[in-house]
Amino acid sequence: MSVISASSPTTPPVAAPRGSSMIARQAIVDIDKTVIGYELFNRSRAPDEHTAATDVLLLFTALSHAGSEDLVGTKLLFVNSTHESLAGGHLELLNPEKVVLEVEPLGHVAASETVARLPILRALRERGFKLSFNHTVLESAYNAWLPLADYIKLDLNVLRPEQLVVLVSYAARQSKAQLIATKVETQEQFDLLKSIGVSLFQGYWFSRPAVVEAKLLAPNQVSIIQLINLLRRQASTDAIEEVLKKDAGLAFNLMRLINSAGFGNAREITSFRQAVMIMGLKKLFRWAALLLTASKYGNTSPIVGHTAVIRGRLMELLALEFMSEEDAEQAFVVGIFSLLDVMLSIPLQDALHLINVPDAVRQALLSHEGVFGELLRLAEACESSNDEAFDQAASALKLTSQQINWAHLQALAWCEQITQ
Repeated sequence: MSVISASSPTTPPVAAPRGSSMIARQAIVDIDKTVIGYELFNRSRAPDEHTAATDVLLLFTALSHAGSEDLVGTKLLFVNSTHESLAGGHLELLNPEKVVLEVEPLGHVAASETVARLPILRALRERGFKLSFNHTVLESAYNAWLPLADYIKLDLNVLRPEQLVVLVSYAARQSKAQLIATKVETQEQFDLLKSIGVSLFQGYWFSRPAVVEAKLLAPNQVSIIQLINLLRRQASTDAIEEVLKKDAGLAFNLMRLINSAGFGNAREITSFRQAVMIMGLKKLFRWAALLLTASKYGNTSPIVGHTAVIRGRLMELLALEFMSEEDAEQAFVVGIFSLLDVMLSIPLQDALHLINVPDAVRQALLSHEGVFGELLRLAEACESSNDEAFDQAASALKLTSQQINWAHLQALAWCEQITQ
C-alpha cells in the first residue's frame, strides 16, 4: 500500500502499524525527467534517530518488503549512510551495482580525519558501490574524498545561485562526479541548473516522496535462532534446509531476498537447497542475524505458518510416492507458499511477483493446474475434511487412503517437532 506524501524527508515520523515500517522513496531524475534512481528515507523514526542500526533496518526492510510494490525495483538505490554503517556486514547482502551510498560529511574537521576514513570508502568503491557526497566534499578538507565521488548533491535550500555556479564549475574541473540538485521546486530553478551544467535533479517540482507501508513477514524467532546456531557451527546444507522448510516465514524471506533486484540474482530458484548454495554460509549468517532483529515487527499468525508447513510436508511425502526427490521438493514449495495471500494480506498473484518460482509451481498455486495443483487440492481436502474433494484428488493421483493418511500423520508429527 502506498500513498503520496506532501511532507519532506525531515518531517516527523509516521506511525506504522505493527508488522510494517514506513519508508519514503523519492525519485532522482535526469534532464529529460526520466527516473534514474530513488532515495530511501526511514519515516518510522525521527531524523535525529539516524544511526547505523536504523540504516541496517531500512535496507533490510526494503529488500524484504512483502507488499505488492517493489521498493527497490531496478533503478539505482540511494541510501543515506552513517560512517558506522558503511563498515557493516549488511552491505554484503546487496548488489553493489544497484546501490549508491550517501556518505555524511564529518562537520568542521581537519584533513587528517577525512584521510582516516579513506580505507573504508575505497574498499566500498572496489566492491562496486557508488558513493555520493553533499557539496562539502568540494571543500579543501575533503580533497582526499573527492576522487571517489560518483555523485555530488547540491542543496538549493542552502546554496545561493551564485554559489551554485562556482561549485558546479569547480566540480567539473576537479572530479568526474555527476551533480544532483536537490530541493528543486520551480521551473526557474530547473532552467538555471540546466544552464550551468547540472544534469540530475531531485525535489518537489518533479515528485514528492511516496510513503510506502513496508510489510515484513516475520518468522518464528526460535527458528531464526536455530538457523543462526547451525550456521555458526557450519552445519551441513541438509540441516540448514531442514530448518528453512519448517518455517514458512523463514522460507519466504530467503526467497524474497534472493529474488530482490537489490540482491542481484536473476536465476530461477527451484528449491531451498539451491537458495542456500547461492547465498553461502557467510551471507546466510548475516541475513539471519538481521532477520532476528527485524522479526519483532512481524504480525503473522503462527497458526497460518504452521498450516502452510504441514501442507508442504504432506505434499512432499505424497509426491515421493511417484516423483523424483527434486520434483517432490517443488511440491513442498507449492504447499508452504499456498497461504502467502493470507500471511501477507495481498492477492496470491501479487505475492508470487515477489519471488521467482517455476511455472509449474506458479500454475499450481494460482489455478491448481497440473500434478502439483492436484496435490494441493488433496492437502486442502485433508484440512477441511471434504470427502468428495479428497476422493477426486486421490483418484487423480492414484493414491490410496492409507498412503494419504499415513503421510498426513507424518507431516503433522514432523511439524510438531519445532513447535514444542
